[in-house]
Amino acid sequence: MTEPLVACHECDLLQREVPVPRGGVVRCVRCNAVLYRSHPDSFERTLALTAGGIVLFAIANSFPLIGLKIQGQLIETTLFQTVQTLWNEDMKSVGMLVFATTMLMPGLQLAALTYLLLPLRVGRAPAHFAIVYRVMQSVRPWGMVEVFMLGVLVSLVKLAHLAGIVPGAALGAFAVLMFVMAAIAAVFDPRDLWARLAAVESRRHAQRHVHDPHRAGVTS
Repeated sequence: MTEPLVACHECDLLQREVPVPRGGVVRCVRCNAVLYRSHPDSFERTLALTAGGIVLFAIANSFPLIGLKIQGQLIETTLFQTVQTLWNEDMKSVGMLVFATTMLMPGLQLAALTYLLLPLRVGRAPAHFAIVYRVMQSVRPWGMVEVFMLGVLVSLVKLAHLAGIVPGAALGAFAVLMFVMAAIAAVFDPRDLWARLAAVESRRHAQRHVHDPHRAGVTS
C-alpha cells in the first residue's frame, strides 16, 4: 500500500507522507516549508481545551465585562450590552464588527470543534463532517479576542483618571479565553482528526460487511 500524498502549502509540490517521530516536524524537500508536525495527544488536548473554552466563553458573555464607579454609583455592562449601545449610538458598523469578532466567530469555532470532536471521541462519525470542518477553518481567522482585549486595555488606561475601574468576571474570562484559543490553534492536528474519521468509517464499514449475509457469502 502506497503512502498518501501531501501538497506543500508554499510551493504546491506533491510528496509522500512519511512517519514523523513524537514532537518531530516534516518539511518540504523543495522549499523547506513545514508540511506537518507531530502533536502528541492532539485529539485529547484539543477536546479538553475546547471544553474549557466553552465554559470561559459562556462566562465572558453572561457576566459584566467592566464597571465604572462614578460618584459612588457603579455602572456595569456586559459585552452584548456594549454591542447594543454601539448600535443605538449610530455606530452600527463598529457594533457589528465587535459582535462578529468577539461573539459570533469564536462561538462558531468552539461549536464546530465540539461537533467534530465529541462524536469521534465515542466512536461515531459526525454528519456533514467536511462541511463543518470547512466552516470552522473559514471562521477561525475572524475570531479576534486578543484584538478586543487590547482595545479594552487601552480604554481602561484612558478612563483610569476619570472613574474607578471595577474589572468584571467577564474580563478575566476573556483574558483566559484568549490564551485557550491560542493553545487550541497550537495543539490542533487536522491530520489526526481525519485519521480518526477514517478509522471510525472503516470500522463501521467492516461491521456492516459482517452483518450483511449477502456480503458474507451465505447461500440457501
